[in-house]
Amino acid sequence: MLTLYEHGNLFDGVQEKLLEEAWFLVDEESGRIVERGQGEFEGKCEKRVDLHSHYVMPGLINAHTHITLDPLKMDSGLHNNVIAATVLAVKHLKQGLLSGVTYIRECGSRFDIDITLSKLVASGELEGVPEIMPSGRAYSMTGGHGDSPNFSFLVDSEDEMRHAIRLGMKNGAQNIKLMASGGVMSRDDYMTQPQLSVAEMKVAVEEAHHKGRLVCAHAQGSAGIKNAIEAGVDSVEHCVYPDDEDIQAMLDKGIFVSPTLSACWGIIGRGGQEIRDYQIEQSKVVWEDFIVNINRVWDAGIPITLSTDAGTPCNGLEETAGELELMVTKLGRTPFEALMTNYHSAQLMRIDQDYGTLEAGKIADFLILKGNPLEDILAVQEKDKAVYKKGKRVNKEAL
Repeated sequence: MLTLYEHGNLFDGVQEKLLEEAWFLVDEESGRIVERGQGEFEGKCEKRVDLHSHYVMPGLINAHTHITLDPLKMDSGLHNNVIAATVLAVKHLKQGLLSGVTYIRECGSRFDIDITLSKLVASGELEGVPEIMPSGRAYSMTGGHGDSPNFSFLVDSEDEMRHAIRLGMKNGAQNIKLMASGGVMSRDDYMTQPQLSVAEMKVAVEEAHHKGRLVCAHAQGSAGIKNAIEAGVDSVEHCVYPDDEDIQAMLDKGIFVSPTLSACWGIIGRGGQEIRDYQIEQSKVVWEDFIVNINRVWDAGIPITLSTDAGTPCNGLEETAGELELMVTKLGRTPFEALMTNYHSAQLMRIDQDYGTLEAGKIADFLILKGNPLEDILAVQEKDKAVYKKGKRVNKEAL
């Protein structure tokens, strides 16, 4: 069935302007946009939807998530059970889609649950959730960031890395997540500590790129960032302390940065009783430097993705739009600059031929808002926005 959406104001995802009195035609069978235009539609359709001058924008693409982690119960042993972790993951995915997240890139999942769920989504056996680019388990050194039950492959040599990467890809990983530095989640785990070696990560990149898979690296401190860049990763996650040399190298090599401001802000800005004192202190120490350095990365022209590290403390997948707010209110970026990170997520994930913009031929993943997101970034967080996945509305209580 061909459905016409008309009389709307459309932000197509890449132009810093609205297409006023816009219309677009969706083929509900294929889930794609057939045509797009402005003014009066003169073609044929089976159904018409009047947008009443509301605002339309692409669905959100979160390029860094952890659907098997519970942002409210950080050390829950229950979620080390594969059944409980799966139930949790599906819950988070459903909440994410209802909030406007239509595609995710998972960056570390217990029991390879994301791989199984991504296959169920692709086959149509699991509905009402975003599409998933799965990573399976992350890759960590023994005792390193990510050394948590059923969460990472533990590798301590180049040969172990090669075997683990090949196994992960055999299982179905499309994105390889490496731990290049420490972080803030455990007591003896600091971001200044380099972890996986350059040689180990180069093996991972070599094996993954042979099969056309992505490689990202958790790298917060300077040493980890440098090692990840040298290893040839596709994106640096967090990137708290890059220096000028790192920024130039990322620019030269076409490396993306996924800052995940929400992860740090979730701890210091929204932290609840589950947050450890040392986690709060470590986050507070770096916050101001983090803001300055991500702006340096941004101003250099390195593509920044929409990414939140969802699953970390007080940072749920349904709060993805809050990352856009932080970009505007904390980094001082314009709403358009913040919204462009959504398209950069699609570019990084190599799905921009189908997702990230609202154009003829693209998948019809879109949001309908009351407010103009190019003027007020908080419009993306509207509770009653309409969410469409492949041309079908997924929430009933909407505009």
